[in-house]
Amino acid sequence: MTCRTGPTNVYLQNLVQELKKAAAIQKVDLWTRIANDLSAATRQRTEVNVSRINRHTKANETIIVAGKVLGSGALDHNVVVAAWNFSNGAKQQIEKAKGKCVSITELLKQNPKGKDVRIIG
Repeated sequence: MTCRTGPTNVYLQNLVQELKKAAAIQKVDLWTRIANDLSAATRQRTEVNVSRINRHTKANETIIVAGKVLGSGALDHNVVVAAWNFSNGAKQQIEKAKGKCVSITELLKQNPKGKDVRIIG
């Protein structure tokens, strides 16, 4: 029996490499933590509902989810959410609250130092 060595999705493999490279260059532990979380097995990857984002964030905050954002619940303030994947319902809920859904790659390019970014999940 063979042992898995990481994600099999090519895009996810590239993202993990990009995050590790950015962590080494910028000396930011945030990107290393996200890369390690994304390298976990699919069943162990984080899934966060919009209701949890609503409970644990404030307006105009930037958060990152190392997994998938699901659409259960409601959001009553605007936040920037970066994640590996979004459900359609989650995107609608976040955009309805005047928030923004971005990919982790986009957040990495916009904020390479990872300043004022919180991890949810």
